[in-house]
Amino acid sequence: MRNVGLYLALSTCLVGLGAGYARAQPAPPPARPGLDKIGHVIVLYLENRSFDNLYGLFPGAEGLAQAGTAAPQVDRDGKPYAVLPAVVNTNAKPPAVDGRFPNDLPNRPFRIEQYVPLDQPTGDLVHRWYQEQQQIDDGRMDKFAAVSDAQGLAMGYYDGSALPMWQIAKEYVLADHFFHAAFGGSFLNHFWLTCACSPRYDEAPEAMVAREDAQGRMVRDGVVTPDGFAVNTVQSANMPHAPTITDRSKLLPPQTATTIGDRLSDKGVSWAWYSGGWNDAIAGHPDKLFQFHHQPFAYFAQFGDNTSARAEHLKDEADFLKAIDDGTLPQVVFYKPYGSDNEHPGYADVLTGDQHTAALIRKIQASPVWRDSVILVTYDENGGTWDHVAPPKVDKWGPGTRVPTIIVSPFAKRGYVDHTTYDTTSVLKLIETRFQLAPLTSRDAQANDLTNALQLP
Repeated sequence: MRNVGLYLALSTCLVGLGAGYARAQPAPPPARPGLDKIGHVIVLYLENRSFDNLYGLFPGAEGLAQAGTAAPQVDRDGKPYAVLPAVVNTNAKPPAVDGRFPNDLPNRPFRIEQYVPLDQPTGDLVHRWYQEQQQIDDGRMDKFAAVSDAQGLAMGYYDGSALPMWQIAKEYVLADHFFHAAFGGSFLNHFWLTCACSPRYDEAPEAMVAREDAQGRMVRDGVVTPDGFAVNTVQSANMPHAPTITDRSKLLPPQTATTIGDRLSDKGVSWAWYSGGWNDAIAGHPDKLFQFHHQPFAYFAQFGDNTSARAEHLKDEADFLKAIDDGTLPQVVFYKPYGSDNEHPGYADVLTGDQHTAALIRKIQASPVWRDSVILVTYDENGGTWDHVAPPKVDKWGPGTRVPTIIVSPFAKRGYVDHTTYDTTSVLKLIETRFQLAPLTSRDAQANDLTNALQLP
């Protein structure tokens, strides 16, 4: 059952907008019988796909067949398009109409692989704080093409049945009402996976601060909101950050909020964040597709340069693979693929990342840790791609658009589509419930904890 009411009730628990998020009471969630059988929670965190973009044709899920009035797109003035605006290839220098797509696509969702195969990247699409709220259009979901630098591409989708992860989803659990926690892009949603909070940048340079009108609508885009929250991509003052950034005022100062890592460490639960390309990045020679803003723990003072906590908990993909083989994985694992394997439009294709994720799952299944593991495969945000399901209205931060999430485990309900309402903070809630940790903020305190996807002993 979709517990939307639980989400809506949360809005009455939040403090004013200036605080950003409400601190929850420091009591752990009630224990769930059987949850102690789970020895490992493994989160595989992919990039920038909406649910309809990859799983809109999945049997039994709320998909494209139920799109209804959300499918036709309107322009910024609310007038329906006669045809979709031409697809723009944002990879081109300068961006230009993408000749791989027709210029007269009907005003409805269309199959991308008719024009660009699964093993080739499309252009990127805008995915930012203010823009996603405009695209959602108060739940009408009808301005994704209008508020996009890639224009008509926002309405593209794939027949994911050819993908390995589709087959794994059929075997285990696909959650079809899982929303990314915060409006906007990867930077902010990585924070919400880490602390259920938005980072602050007080006294940011004026050029970085957005301007809003009296109704809170964007007048000038920016990295930082007028009330001091960093919502769009900015790199950390801690390493690693791009060596080309020499002005430290353009880097986010170290954050001091409590993270899920702190909660786990305080309880004596082992954990690690593994990232493709991490060792090379901190050695000062990052690979060209290493994404600095995908490393959320590195933004926090407690995991800063040369700290013991960083050395213990922030590790490379090679360490992840070795720990799987050795059966020495920590109890809680977060894994971020290298850019070419994360499915991000623009610089990565769908097929390569999907195959990489499926291979990791099969590797875990063949390892000693499989017997007590829950693997959560989810996407940080929708990447500007359209979805027809309006997200629940919780607070000023989100949630944002629906994203695919797959639960793979010996404890998973087999061949099940889970219609429960979740968001990124549900991952935190599952970890907190399993290990009896106090919630970080009101959002994870009130989130559903993903146990509806499990058949516990």
